[in-house]
Amino acid sequence: MLGLQVIDAILLSLYLLAIAILGIWVGRGAKGTREFFMPRRFGKFMMVMNAFGTGTASDQAVTVASGTARSGLSGIWYQWLWLFVTPFYWLIAPLFRRFRAVTTADVYELRFDRSVAGLFAVVGMASLAVKIGLLLKGTGALVVACTGGAVPANIAIGTTAALFLIYGTAGGLTGAIVTDFVQGILTLVFSFLILPFVLGEVGGIAGVRETLQDPAMLSLVAPGKITLFFVIMMAVQALVGIVAQPFIMGVAGAGKTEMEGRVGMMFGNVVKRFCTMAWSVTAIAGVAWYLQQGTARGDIVADQLYGNLAQAFLPRMLPGALGLFLAGMLAAIMSSCDAYMLSSAALFTQNIYRPLRARKGEEHYLRVGRITGVIVVGFGIAFALWVPNVIKALEIWFMIAPMMGIAFWLGLFWRRLTVAGAWASTLTGFATWFLTTRQAAVGAIARLPFADSLKLIWGERGIEGIYMPWTIIAYMGAAITAGIVVSLLTRPVSEEKLTRFYDLTRTPIHPDEELQEPCHLPAGVPPVRRKMLLTAFNLEIPMPSLTSVWGFALGWGIVVAIVVGFVWIWR
Repeated sequence: MLGLQVIDAILLSLYLLAIAILGIWVGRGAKGTREFFMPRRFGKFMMVMNAFGTGTASDQAVTVASGTARSGLSGIWYQWLWLFVTPFYWLIAPLFRRFRAVTTADVYELRFDRSVAGLFAVVGMASLAVKIGLLLKGTGALVVACTGGAVPANIAIGTTAALFLIYGTAGGLTGAIVTDFVQGILTLVFSFLILPFVLGEVGGIAGVRETLQDPAMLSLVAPGKITLFFVIMMAVQALVGIVAQPFIMGVAGAGKTEMEGRVGMMFGNVVKRFCTMAWSVTAIAGVAWYLQQGTARGDIVADQLYGNLAQAFLPRMLPGALGLFLAGMLAAIMSSCDAYMLSSAALFTQNIYRPLRARKGEEHYLRVGRITGVIVVGFGIAFALWVPNVIKALEIWFMIAPMMGIAFWLGLFWRRLTVAGAWASTLTGFATWFLTTRQAAVGAIARLPFADSLKLIWGERGIEGIYMPWTIIAYMGAAITAGIVVSLLTRPVSEEKLTRFYDLTRTPIHPDEELQEPCHLPAGVPPVRRKMLLTAFNLEIPMPSLTSVWGFALGWGIVVAIVVGFVWIWR
């Protein structure tokens, strides 16, 4: 049946039906847009699972496995590039909770004006549509591999999208977070499930080493595409862009207080880093297994490696194991896609539609939000069908959010950034990125006398382009410069707006506070005056609190331990 044993198909069907019913049931009480898009009720454990479930999906296992098949262990950086951003989540989460916003676009409107909020909403919706498409692309590759091609990729993409649409549009973010809890547990279990079987088959780590004769395959950085320079610049890009990922507001802001957001966001992503290691080791052992079977490395279908390993090993373990594995992997996809869909719906409803149609009832806005979610998912499906593979889809998505992340960071730390400066920064970033993709620009740069020594050009499968780290430097440098220059030449943001913005960033959340209006301090809550570290040249850098310092240090300790532990495994 569909390339699966009957027991696999039954278990998979029962799970998908149950998770849809659960999402609808728990979210049935959401009557208004604030409760639908941004409930603020969850504790630390639920927030950990929310962060893990929202940020973890089976496309990531597919991309890590695909990158590993192509580059070796260094392929882990297609997901581990956020590893060095993890400690910053401890600092970012309380900031987003203190904004007391429904969407991140609310923050851009607070700091700049409604036009910048609208720009963020458009860019954010595009980013989320691409991300949903990336996840669905990974779903298609996984299901095709697990079913031996019996289920076409397009059918898998459409079915998965229909399921998370059903409970996401019905249950809102409450339904998404509760289903993330269930699906996060399954994702965690099945991320490690195949690993011992594949490793056992190839003779453990020692067998992998003996089979893979190329030392670059067992290096975290390689002389090819994924060098140390690549890793550093991708991590910088990730830090710049994470604040402009629209779903981060839900990941950081749905907790009771800011501490729930801190714990959830940082430790939920720490769990994900361990899962990424499991995907990487499974993939490299899978490459060794294929080589031991007589398959040439060039004949391994990279995007289908993870699913092919599941199909080869799990049915031997237990009847129904492959069906449960597919359920777990699809759970990861749906737990992310529902959050992205709801974030995009909130952006359009709250920051584009509501200002234009201000006197409608809450039921009307809920209906608009649900329709918007369906449309954005439709664009995601179209992107999934268009993009050639998951790696290309991931690289496109990487580039979108940082374009508005630059304006966020400049606006947070520099009071002088203006509305025109935010527009100039974003549009210049996009324009520079576009230029770096043009063959005329690639050819001109390739002819520079230092192009080879600086590795400005990278070729893959007969197609040459500007090496991604240099693209990042180009668009970030141009965007920052444009934002600063234009801001110095244009009218500053009013002191009243700036005061309200910075008052929110400095005033902690009270557990019993009741929010009457987004991006406003509740009645009776006075703004906190914090000691500043640097205020010269219109800079706005506060003195960090003791909680921020020890949590940030703990985060870096965990990062170092993870990297050292992973390197030790392969010594």
